[in-house]
Amino acid sequence: MTANEDQEMELEALRSIYEGDECFKELSPVSFQFRIGDLDNSKSFLLEVSWPETYPESAPHISLDAFFNKKLCLETKQYIILKLGEQVEANLGTAMMYTLFEWAKENQETLMENHQPVTSSVALVSNSDIMNNSNSVSKKKEKKEQLTKAQKRKLIGRTDNKGELPRGWNWVDVVKVR
Repeated sequence: MTANEDQEMELEALRSIYEGDECFKELSPVSFQFRIGDLDNSKSFLLEVSWPETYPESAPHISLDAFFNKKLCLETKQYIILKLGEQVEANLGTAMMYTLFEWAKENQETLMENHQPVTSSVALVSNSDIMNNSNSVSKKKEKKEQLTKAQKRKLIGRTDNKGELPRGWNWVDVVKVR
């Protein structure tokens, strides 16, 4: 069998096995996503796998770069890729997508045992930094131009009850000169 025939057979098998499974998504005939774990589980991750032209004789490309994986630290991603790479080596030359996905599901706890969720950069800033920044912002606001009482009266006289100028206040009359 040629590599293309192997790929077509495996593609048909994957479609029939994972039909209706919300964890599996076919991005293209040679590119797939598979979510390991539930959506609300902090230890879930999304595998992206794509086949090179010579797959299954050569290893598929495995990626954890999806936005869904933003909470995974670099060390955890590297560990998952390393362990999946070992499985790829063991199955090289055979159709292995189902095997990889199922192995990742069965070993999710092991793959994620050292997982420390990455928090957003805002949460990494200390409270004292936030307080210092808010003080500097409020100081800048204090330098706002102050209006005199006469300027305020004049402004209020031109505005309606919402503080808005009447429609057409800045319109210019066009006069035709002969």
